[in-house]
Amino acid sequence: MAYWQLQLRSARAQAEALEELLLAAGALSVTLRDAEDEPLFEPGVGETPLWSEVLVIGLFADDADRQALELHLHALTPAPLPPLQWELLPDQDWVRAWLDDFKPMRFGTHLWVCPSWWHGGAPPPKGGHEVGQEEWQPSSEAAAEWAARNHDLLSAMSAPDAVVLKLDPGLAFGTGTHPTTALCLRWLDAHPPRGQYVVDYGCGSGILGIAALLLGARQAAGVDTDPQALYASAENCAKNALAPARFPVYLPQTFKARHAEPADGVLANILAGTLIELAPDLCSLVKKDGWLLLSGILREQPDAVIAAFQPFCRDFAIAEEGDWVSISAVRV
Repeated sequence: MAYWQLQLRSARAQAEALEELLLAAGALSVTLRDAEDEPLFEPGVGETPLWSEVLVIGLFADDADRQALELHLHALTPAPLPPLQWELLPDQDWVRAWLDDFKPMRFGTHLWVCPSWWHGGAPPPKGGHEVGQEEWQPSSEAAAEWAARNHDLLSAMSAPDAVVLKLDPGLAFGTGTHPTTALCLRWLDAHPPRGQYVVDYGCGSGILGIAALLLGARQAAGVDTDPQALYASAENCAKNALAPARFPVYLPQTFKARHAEPADGVLANILAGTLIELAPDLCSLVKKDGWLLLSGILREQPDAVIAAFQPFCRDFAIAEEGDWVSISAVRV
């Protein structure tokens, strides 16, 4: 099915009103995008910042009456509208286009991330998580074509010493494609936490805690302020056939009340400002000579983060990727 795409350029102050306007006019979806390649760094707690100049993009059915829609939009608001730019998006296989862009990803030597629906051509494993009817899976034909395009990567992923984490692309909470997550996954691959108890603080999708378990941790705990993140973590744990008891998830206040055993290590892929604020709390979770891995830190921020953790830690080490860094440290 083809679609009409309507794009309006707006100042930040008007963007959300325009979004509501397009939805009221019958848009199937509305997306807000950066109009000037302006980065957004370090939002405050509870903030959802927007760029100074925003592209507001609405998607309409291909049989939409554009002239009537424009009249309707003008009638819905007394304020002048930005120029309306229409573009016809041709019909295409959106699922196949999406699959074309996703490949199995290797982090370090042994650790891989692969979509949860891929089982090497075999049926899903018995026990653990079974995919429900509400969850998307590609057709057998699309999955086979995807496997053929990625044959070499999938062959490498089938090596006896490979560790495969099943996680679907496109989740809001992270799948390993962002440098902050990739830095943590590579560190875990190089320092497998065999037999350890690990806390994934700010767990998001649960990818780091699950990776720790697959790499040999005996136990992990996930902590996040967003209940949806806790749900995603639990779901992804199940998709990797891990018992829920091995990766319980908590809101911070609940975890603080229940946490008793000192952790061997803490993973915290958050943001520098939050890491600095939580430094005493995060360090209090870790036993003497245990480790911390901190990520979500911009290149210009490691000194400030290290200064906050200096009273509690030693042996700081920095890894870099693009504009981001991770910091590992040992608890004193």
